[in-house]
Amino acid sequence: MENIIRLSAEQLRELTSFRKGETKFGERLITIPNEVSVSDFLQESPAKFVLFGIPEDVGVKANFGRCGTASAYENTLKSLVNIQHNRFVKGSDLIVLGHIDTPVYQEKAKNLNPNNNEELKELHRLVGEIDKEVTHLVLTIVKHNKIPIAIGGGHNNSYGMIKGTALAKAHPVNVINFDAHTDFRALEGRHSGNGFSYAYEEGFLDKYFIFGIHENYTSKGILQRIKETNGRVQYNTYEQMVVRGEKSFSKELDKASEFITDTDFGIEIDLDSIENLPSSAMTFSGFSAEKLRRFLHHLAVNPKASYLHICEGAPELADQKNPNLIGKFIAYLITDFLKAKNSKADNLL
Repeated sequence: MENIIRLSAEQLRELTSFRKGETKFGERLITIPNEVSVSDFLQESPAKFVLFGIPEDVGVKANFGRCGTASAYENTLKSLVNIQHNRFVKGSDLIVLGHIDTPVYQEKAKNLNPNNNEELKELHRLVGEIDKEVTHLVLTIVKHNKIPIAIGGGHNNSYGMIKGTALAKAHPVNVINFDAHTDFRALEGRHSGNGFSYAYEEGFLDKYFIFGIHENYTSKGILQRIKETNGRVQYNTYEQMVVRGEKSFSKELDKASEFITDTDFGIEIDLDSIENLPSSAMTFSGFSAEKLRRFLHHLAVNPKASYLHICEGAPELADQKNPNLIGKFIAYLITDFLKAKNSKADNLL
């Protein structure tokens, strides 16, 4: 755990805007003191969820994408701590660990050109190093029967989320991915477009459903690769549901849920899929925020939902008039997840 920059109680207070007569989330969120080991704290804490950030865009750069995802975690914290702690959602359910210490990787990647083959290989190598950090942290969290919630970075971090969960559970896991892209590209060196294909190839990912891919951005090669999985990888398209109306969002959600809920599964959310949301591959034709929230609630109420990973949001690419848009939306998603996972508990009294 040496590569975690912990969020201190003092930093939490500085981010929280206190108001008389209200209790903000930041007043109840749990932090881990530096003098206490993370493992010991997780073992003893009754809180069920552990939030951490992955402030990097190395994987996005290695995939020839637009950088900007590194600031999503910090942007999210500013919004999350200032929502209300109330009967609907309680800050005391959530441990905010901090973020993976990624500046060393960010600094090394800063001047690398992905169009240069040798420098691209170095970017791939750096993504592999981040993979190790994410895997180790997720493994530790899940082994202590907690549910990890990871924010920020590119979709390359799906690999570490899947591998860490599978190792902790001692079996391959399933994944559902709300995404405009499959991220099931060739095994050509690690980047944000092939986290799932690497996890699948290495046996950590069993069944994979991609919800709402865009037909214009799914290559013939990827479709063939999916066909070769003999049904273990399935998908539907945005156009089938929204443009042509061939399929119902609700029925497709039920179908996808049935496919992946036979064992422990992860929920992956790529913010590229949401219309007009600043992200590494922003779209003007995508799902609404409400559709995504409905999707998330539907999956998260299942007791086998084992992690939440929200990625590709890029506050740095946002309109300067709305710098906190990404963070505010991610805060909604985090609390939707908490509410859904706690919905069977007697926590609304």
